[in-house]
Amino acid sequence: MPTIKNIPGPYRFFFYSFDCNEQRHVHVQKEKLICKFWIQPMALASNHGFSAKELNAIRKIITTKKYRIMEAWNEHCGENTRCED
Repeated sequence: MPTIKNIPGPYRFFFYSFDCNEQRHVHVQKEKLICKFWIQPMALASNHGFSAKELNAIRKIITTKKYRIMEAWNEHCGENTRCED
């Protein structure tokens, strides 16, 4: 489970090893809470315990750090494409 580095805050952003077969997304965890966001287009895929307020905060972080998340996805999945947005 690679964790994406250089995203400060209370949340852990990560991928599972088998994630490369799905469209680009990121998992986010804080304690026992976990959610999954699709990256392009940005959408909540699943949520297990986060409040709407926290989901909005997470969405904002993903939007701000989108380039770093896409770069980490490409490194993890072996893709050489770059995020243009």
